Amino acid sequence: MSTRILRNKLADGREILFFQDADSPAAPLAEDHRPAEPRPTGGQLRFDLLTGEWVAVATHRQSRTHLPIAAECPLCPSAPGRPTEIPVAGYEVVVFENRFPSLGPALGAVAADPSQNFAEAASESALTAPAHGRCEVVVFSSEHNGSFAGLGPARARTVIDAWANRTSELAAREGIEQVFVFENRGEEIGVTMNHPHGQIYAYPFVTPHTVITSARAAQHQRETGRPLMGDVLAFERCSGERMVLESAHFSAFVPYAARWPIEVHIVPHRQVLGIDDLDEAERDDLAHIYPEVLRRIDGLYSTPTPYIAAWHQAPVNCEDRSAEWMHLEITSPRRAENKLKFLAGSEAAMGAFVGDVSAEETAERLRAATPAHEDGRR
Repeated sequence: MSTRILRNKLADGREILFFQDADSPAAPLAEDHRPAEPRPTGGQLRFDLLTGEWVAVATHRQSRTHLPIAAECPLCPSAPGRPTEIPVAGYEVVVFENRFPSLGPALGAVAADPSQNFAEAASESALTAPAHGRCEVVVFSSEHNGSFAGLGPARARTVIDAWANRTSELAAREGIEQVFVFENRGEEIGVTMNHPHGQIYAYPFVTPHTVITSARAAQHQRETGRPLMGDVLAFERCSGERMVLESAHFSAFVPYAARWPIEVHIVPHRQVLGIDDLDEAERDDLAHIYPEVLRRIDGLYSTPTPYIAAWHQAPVNCEDRSAEWMHLEITSPRRAENKLKFLAGSEAAMGAFVGDVSAEETAERLRAATPAHEDGRR
């Protein structure tokens, strides 16, 4: 059996999709009976001439929900007298358009570099564009307390199928240049809702970090005839010193030049461009190894560790697809039980990181860690 997908609209017109576990009985859709409120008209993009980067300005996000108690959580199922963003009494995995999006809801193309227009017009309008794109919320479970690590393989697989579906569909939308799947976990990271969830941003431009990494990958491919990530993977597997876990289809390791106190990369052994390129066996394998890595990270300390889990997928219109190789990067600023690494002068101003611990030390600790229970405790 495969993951079933049900589609509907919320009262204000936003799309909502329900992804059901493969072994779950079919569930009927419910209607959103909340009064329809006007959706934000969208923000704007402003071009930074010094860096060549687009910056999104979304002032309507100032009023978004901030750390609600469980009884007021908008990601919990709806109940009589308390409607939420998810108009059903129970669900498994849900994806819906963000009510407070950084990008969208309108779609359209954005110039990669409007500098020439500014040189000719020398005006603010030449450096401004609509914040086209799409922002979605991916809710992992109807349970308010929990984490991705505690989902179990079947539910984790449903989430992976949801990521794959959204990656494929969003990449086909007008003007989309990159699809970014991620999870922010923990208030120290800046999470505004503790219900287990992630997000997806569909950008109308290729993000600055990806511009750099794709250029290096393309250069390596031209010079060697081999994909860069394939060589990195071989380097780490050969060394073994920074390896954390290995499965039939994936390797999890701390990268040699890790920037963060906790940093783990999960790389598929087969070259794929996106989550939607993973086959059935790879998705099943990922549903086991990914939560295991997270449980080991949580096993390092007595309380759950904040992290960012970022899927690095190939740009939609990348110039050299043979050079791209999708992977997951999990990073945390937690450098001790009660200490966080902050991006200060060198990192924040110059982008030059200074590591607090060695990659080898972190990998050894993760290999030895007792995986945490579902609630994040040891």
